[in-house]
Amino acid sequence: MSAAVEVPAGRERDNAMIEIHNPDNGQLVGTVAVASRDQVQDALDRAREVQPAWARTAPAARGEMLRAAATALREHVDSLAALNEAETGKPHSEAVEGVLAGAGTLEQYAELGPVHRGKSLRGEFSATDLMVPEPRGVAVALTPWNDPVAVSCGLIGAALVTGNTVIHKPSERAPYTGALLGRVIAGEHPDGVLQTLDGDGSVGELLTSDDRVDVIAHVGSTATGKAIAAAAVHTGAKTLLENGGNDPLVVDADVDPEWAAEQAALGCFANSGQICVSVERIYVHRAIAEPFLDALIRHAEDRRLAPLVDPRHRDQVHEHVVDAIQRGATVRTGGSVPNGPGAHYPATVLSGVEPGMRVLAEETFGPIAPVRVVDDFDQGLAEAAEGRYGLAATVLTGSMAHAQRAWRELPAGTVKVNAVFGGAPGGAAEPHGESGNGFGFGPELLDELTQTKVVHIEPPPSLPR
Repeated sequence: MSAAVEVPAGRERDNAMIEIHNPDNGQLVGTVAVASRDQVQDALDRAREVQPAWARTAPAARGEMLRAAATALREHVDSLAALNEAETGKPHSEAVEGVLAGAGTLEQYAELGPVHRGKSLRGEFSATDLMVPEPRGVAVALTPWNDPVAVSCGLIGAALVTGNTVIHKPSERAPYTGALLGRVIAGEHPDGVLQTLDGDGSVGELLTSDDRVDVIAHVGSTATGKAIAAAAVHTGAKTLLENGGNDPLVVDADVDPEWAAEQAALGCFANSGQICVSVERIYVHRAIAEPFLDALIRHAEDRRLAPLVDPRHRDQVHEHVVDAIQRGATVRTGGSVPNGPGAHYPATVLSGVEPGMRVLAEETFGPIAPVRVVDDFDQGLAEAAEGRYGLAATVLTGSMAHAQRAWRELPAGTVKVNAVFGGAPGGAAEPHGESGNGFGFGPELLDELTQTKVVHIEPPPSLPR
């Protein structure tokens, strides 16, 4: 789309500035001011000031406001999708889907929030014993650029409906999308309940190091997640972290190689490989390796991908490819930076990859399909289980015994059998290893954003007569 997309006015201040360039053509979309230290402090003061009244608001009333925000979000779907496309290169139709998914998530928490409940305990007959969930207080939501509306709506919606106030810092790569999202949701809530701050890591650091913050929810890189966790040790804040992943795909000998290649292409190349649970490494059984590779190459060459989010990220992706080539891998298709403006990169298939190459050991987060041929299912499963991440994993197999082994042995928060994407609504997983901690979705997110108080009530002793 044109870089002349309409962006909200009044975003510039006398602060450090961030330039946003359209990754499709390199043209300037706009400039955004980084929130100052004083603005961060003011936001924290305001969040703490209004939180007690918001916590006393009836859960049903909070749910109605969230439902109204979902309706308003649908009314702004075209504007939000256009900003998302201009800032990150996400195809317009997929950006629309993200906004609609976000609206659906707000409605989900509008329903779940009022019925979120504690427990009654069985104590003495004359006493009442309860476990009551209460809001944690001030929540900070640090959200990513690759699905800026849907992910943000989950964290913001769950935090608001449980009585927390929220300060949202969207990614500096999608600040206009985040700002409009914030205005739309905040417009249906009391002043100060939801605030949005622009900025880069410096703003995130100010927020996460402040002891007035009670819970931090972060979706982003592992390095940032570790810094947040370290800061929370000193402030006492609860952390919810969904961080990097290096998700494996294991292809067994008894599946159709053409179908398996379709699944691999979808997992590796959807959204140009910029999905939290993208397939990052492939282990294919030697018995079907050649037809699988032939089909995967064909699928890669048939795909016309949207650009990566910016040239800096494109360079990081290409570094992984170069490292693999230098260590002996073969580029079967793609693998080179195209001429011209923007941050484009082709769907790339690598064969002959070996342990130790960065495309296997690290998260690439781009349209790269590194294929490692293994001698049997045991080897594929064992190598897929290696590494420091544990976000998700997929196994394609016709064997029930292998499927059962896979979901039990793979150290990942989500294991999918015979589908790289999919799952029932409301599912929530806890990332393993360096991929993070805590539930980030579903009803369980309401538990994460509240803390439980045990209450014991018994009558006073009778007065003597």
